[in-house]
Amino acid sequence: MMKASLCILLVFSCQFLQSLALECEVIPGTLKQIDASLGIVGGVNNDNEVFLFLGNSFVKINGTFKHFTVGPAGEFGVSPANLLFKFDRGAFRQIQGVFKQVDAGSEIVGAVSPVDDAFCLNKDVNSLGPSGNFLWNTLSGKLKYYSCGPYSCWGVNAAENVFIRRNVADLSCTGTGVNEIISGSLSMVEVATDGSVYGVDYQGNLLQRLGVSAAVPAGTSWQGLTICPVAHKHVTFDLGRLWVICSDGSIRRCF
Repeated sequence: MMKASLCILLVFSCQFLQSLALECEVIPGTLKQIDASLGIVGGVNNDNEVFLFLGNSFVKINGTFKHFTVGPAGEFGVSPANLLFKFDRGAFRQIQGVFKQVDAGSEIVGAVSPVDDAFCLNKDVNSLGPSGNFLWNTLSGKLKYYSCGPYSCWGVNAAENVFIRRNVADLSCTGTGVNEIISGSLSMVEVATDGSVYGVDYQGNLLQRLGVSAAVPAGTSWQGLTICPVAHKHVTFDLGRLWVICSDGSIRRCF
């Protein structure tokens, strides 16, 4: 009995210390999705309004998107009708593609269609203006969420299985061409510009992939983080800051 109590105490202590490792603050406003890269942070709320974090608060900008992404590849948004837009010359302009989710976390662009088909766009094609003929590369397998970093892309399918695609590059966004399954279960996954990987599972648990590097892109294991009082909804990471959307839409920024 004493040994069991000690084990429980140790587990609780580890979780408590883990929570203390990050200093978090509540940012005014509510969002359902958030993305950060290169010091830019943006997101959308339940009304599909788009916001950028400017100064110390989120400021509404023109656009109506259900998903927004920012990164080395640019700024993109997906409309409620699954139309794709890219920020160009001071405005969001429609480009070729019908998607429900898009990611610009690296020099390439990843996207998922309404029927869970996954696609990617090489850097040279992405550099074309909105009027260009965007030749999307079709990826194998079905995915409901897809995110790319500097050397790998991660995806999640409808069954919450997690996948990695290795050896992606600016001019070879398909990488090895194989979706390699990773242990664990997630509803969404985000790869940061530095390669860090975070995700949220169907129960609202926030997870970080440990041991991720260019040499070991798949990492070694998952570690749980507790940021929100009840459950987590969405996550992104950039420049040492972890941005988390809680189940009630409230926003946390952690250092």
